[in-house]
Amino acid sequence: MEGRIKEIFVQKEALGYPFTYRILERLKDRKFHIIKEESPFFDDPRYKPKKDSLYLLVHKGSFLKPCPGTKQYICCRYQILNIGINCPLDCSYCILQAYFNQPYLRIFVNIEDGLKEVLNYIDERKDEIFRIGTGEFTDSLALDPITEWSKILIPHFSKRKNVILELKTKTGSIEGAISLPYRERIIISWSLNSPLISTKEEHGAISVEKRIKLAGICQKEGFVVGFHFDPLIFYPNWKEDYLRTIDLMERYLDPSKIIWISLGSFRYMPELKNIIIRRHKKSVVLNGEFIKGMDGKMRYFKPIRIELYSYMYDKLSSWYKDLGIYLCMESDDVWKESFGWSPKNSQGLKDFLDKRVIKFFGR
Repeated sequence: MEGRIKEIFVQKEALGYPFTYRILERLKDRKFHIIKEESPFFDDPRYKPKKDSLYLLVHKGSFLKPCPGTKQYICCRYQILNIGINCPLDCSYCILQAYFNQPYLRIFVNIEDGLKEVLNYIDERKDEIFRIGTGEFTDSLALDPITEWSKILIPHFSKRKNVILELKTKTGSIEGAISLPYRERIIISWSLNSPLISTKEEHGAISVEKRIKLAGICQKEGFVVGFHFDPLIFYPNWKEDYLRTIDLMERYLDPSKIIWISLGSFRYMPELKNIIIRRHKKSVVLNGEFIKGMDGKMRYFKPIRIELYSYMYDKLSSWYKDLGIYLCMESDDVWKESFGWSPKNSQGLKDFLDKRVIKFFGR
C-alpha cells in the first residue's frame, strides 16, 4: 500500500506531533501540503475518494467508541479504537462510502495521546472485558507499513488481562505484527467472502486463498485468529462458491486456534445504493431482493438471510464444532431459525464472546 500513496496533506495543528514526522520521513519522496484548516473540498457530497492521498490531522473526539450498532438488532457490544478513517481498498459494498464523505485517507496523529486515555479507562474497569478493534472505520493493517499502528498498539494491549485487540484486514500486511514479541490477547482477523465476490467486489484486497494462507502462518507464529464473513452476498451458485472458501479454511487452518467467526448478510443505508451504482457499475451486490429493516438499512428478506446463515453455520460446524460462530446485527428469531439457539439480547452475545476470550486467553 505504501507505493500507492502519491500525496500527503498535513493539518497545521498536526505538525506538533512526532507521529506526523515519522510518517513524513517514511514517505519523504512524496508531495505534501500544509493545510491551516479543513477547506470545503474535504466535505464534497459527491464523494470521489482519493485512495492515493493521506491526510494527517488531530482527532478532536473520543478515541474509543461503541460499535455503531442499533438497538433494534442484537449487537455484540464491540468497542472501536478510532485510529483513522477511510481505507485504501475500494470494496464496492463498503458502507464507509455513505458514512463518510471526506475523500482522503485520514490518519489521526495524536493516537499516542489518545491511547493513554483509552488505557486509563480500561485499567479503571478491571472487572470488565473489553473487545476492541481498529477495523471498523479503516482496514487495521493496510496502512501499517506507513503508520506502524501495530507497533504502537500491540505492546500495550498484550499485557493487559481484561482486554483483547483485534486487527482486521483484507491485506497481507502482517509483517509489523509478526515482528513483535507479543502474542497474548492479540487477534489477527480477516474478512472473508466467496472467491467470486472477492474478485469482483473487493478491489485492492488480496485473494481469499492468500488471506487464509496468511492466517495459517499467523497461527504457526502463535497468534489466535478470527474471521468475518460479512457481508454474505446472495447470488446464483453462492452455496458452491462459499463452500470453496470453507474448503480453503479446512486445508490451511487449525480450527482449534480460531476464536470466532462472524456472519452478516449484506445490508446498507439507502443512500449507499446510488453511490454503488455510480462508482461500481459492474457490481452484483444490489441484485438481490431487499426490504427496509427496523434500523432503516436495506436488508435481504428474512428467508434469504436465514438460508445464508443456516448454510454457513452447517458447513462450518461440520468442519469443527467449536468455532464461536455468531451473527452480526440480527434479530432473536433469525438467530433461532438459523442456529437453533439465540443469545436473546446484546448482553447475551457479549457474554458469549467474552467467554471465548476467557477460553483462549484466560482472565
